[in-house]
Amino acid sequence: MRRGRRSGLYTIVAVHSTARGPSLGGCRMWGYADSRDAVADALRLSRAMTFKAAVADLPLGGGKGVIMRRAGEPPLDPELRRAALLDFADTVDALEGRYMTAEDVGTSDADMTVIAERTPHVTGLAVERGSSGDPSRWTALGVQEAIHVACERVWGSRELAGRSVAVVGLGRVGGALARGLAAEGARLVAADVDESKRALAGALGAEWTDPESAMRADVDVVSPCALNAVLGAESIPALRCRAVAGAANNQLASEEAAALLMEREILWVPDFVANAGGIINISVELEPEGYAPERAEGRVRAIGDTLRTVLDDADAAGTTPLAAAMALGYRRLAEASAPPPAASLGAPPA
Repeated sequence: MRRGRRSGLYTIVAVHSTARGPSLGGCRMWGYADSRDAVADALRLSRAMTFKAAVADLPLGGGKGVIMRRAGEPPLDPELRRAALLDFADTVDALEGRYMTAEDVGTSDADMTVIAERTPHVTGLAVERGSSGDPSRWTALGVQEAIHVACERVWGSRELAGRSVAVVGLGRVGGALARGLAAEGARLVAADVDESKRALAGALGAEWTDPESAMRADVDVVSPCALNAVLGAESIPALRCRAVAGAANNQLASEEAAALLMEREILWVPDFVANAGGIINISVELEPEGYAPERAEGRVRAIGDTLRTVLDDADAAGTTPLAAAMALGYRRLAEASAPPPAASLGAPPA
């Protein structure tokens, strides 16, 4: 945690694990009431990234970056924003490759280009630079695959034509997801706190409502794509869907919420399984062959296979999808941390 010498803003990097490889996680520029809240957010999100990467079987660990703005203050002017990005770049560079950054809430691929002026440990740069650019469409594609598998489990068919889905949050990921679902013939209920997103809902033929009503809509699937902690003791009893699968991070208000969903026979897809498309896409950038969108698409669509494994494990153990996904992540972390078998070290010298 540093206070930037250019901007005066706090820049924070949390590294949760490097057991499977360098930690990767986006840079979030967000408003917080207190610097302790910003640190807590970075720590919590870095842990989630560890399990997201491990469950997706990526050679990466979990980290997160935060540029802290003060809650309630207006967005940074261009000069101060650039200064904050350069300060954050210095914080990233101090870790000497143990953490790699990418865009996240409040930042863009253009911001990554600024950060890259001060450190090479940046991913998700613009397509024009041979990188993969905005990861939103890949995150949306992974969530769509997860919804296919959820429908397969609940209704015996992965077809979305005729299914009803409430997409709660029409930002970059939620908007891309809504377009994909509409293209497959799903009937949409759409919501966002930003009234300007109503135009997209209208173009897709979606029913427009407010986020709270969308969570309680009488639909087949609810897809939270904005706020975290939306599933808890108060909201779960009001759900009228059979499955929940969305892009938002940390959807459960507490781990006990997973059991409440199971008791109500609502299939919840662990968020860090469904929304791994972005980090999977970025991992392709790091391969020796360089980035290729067709390779990225195949890897992102494999989220469906990962989710089937998680749900099979949950059924076999009689536990929640959350517990099964966490157990899979712990196994993969343990395997990465274990010393190699003696036989793999080669024969002793004669």
